[in-house]
Amino acid sequence: MTLRIYHNPRCSKSRQTLTLLQENGHTPEVIEYLKSPPTADELRDVLQMLGMSPRDLMRKGEAVYKEQNLSDEALSDAQLIDAMVANPILIERPVVVSADKAAIGRPPESVLDIL
Repeated sequence: MTLRIYHNPRCSKSRQTLTLLQENGHTPEVIEYLKSPPTADELRDVLQMLGMSPRDLMRKGEAVYKEQNLSDEALSDAQLIDAMVANPILIERPVVVSADKAAIGRPPESVLDIL
């Protein structure tokens, strides 16, 4: 089983989630998504596994969210996904993917449900 974590090493929740996975005997593939952002297709797959809309996965407190007026309800899911691919800081973190399931590590323990 491939286990992946979309990780930001500067984020405490992301670091805690990675540590929790390791303490439970897992060695996930670590994807530093700010350096290697997911493609639009990868993001669509993750959203489907999470059962979320693109807007649900967005960090609405980021400056780029306001600067690009991403709160505009007229924007399509594809436009929101494109914004996250172009500005990966907008993606909520950390996201852990295991087989065909995914979870957001907020709180970190929530990812244990998909293992």
